[in-house]
Amino acid sequence: MPELLKQRVETCYQQAEAFFKRPFPRPEVSFKLRGQKAGVAHLHENRLRFNLQLYRENQDDFLRQTVAHEVAHLVAHQLFGDRIQAHGEEWQLIMRGVYELPPNRCHNYAVERRVVTRYIYRCPCPESDFPFTAQRHKLVRQGRRYLCRRCRAVLVYSGETRVE
Repeated sequence: MPELLKQRVETCYQQAEAFFKRPFPRPEVSFKLRGQKAGVAHLHENRLRFNLQLYRENQDDFLRQTVAHEVAHLVAHQLFGDRIQAHGEEWQLIMRGVYELPPNRCHNYAVERRVVTRYIYRCPCPESDFPFTAQRHKLVRQGRRYLCRRCRAVLVYSGETRVE
């Protein structure tokens, strides 16, 4: 499946080269992106990362819109440098002029949010629940201390958890 995506990256580059009449270095393409983002362009490393799960679930739109969106970031950076806005007029020019696509900033793919456990910490202040992530809870177990900003007391694990 990633081969179609890589082919689309190449097609986008060929379109940009024909439009601007100059070559562009090809990026490294990775599929190690998770979470809510469909794709990320790393401008200074000339690297693209894509979310394979979102690609599988939205293949047609992903190939058409998301790949062009991320390639347009790299092309805009190589043409105009660091001082442009990520979704500014230069990037929009490439989306409209080169790829003939709407310059949509964000995707609208359905993304399932992860269920996360929060560890509830408290201090003497009234109604003081501090939901800690698993990572922060682990740091406390290893000896790190966190203080309440109001009363400056050490936050203490209540033994309660909450699933969000």
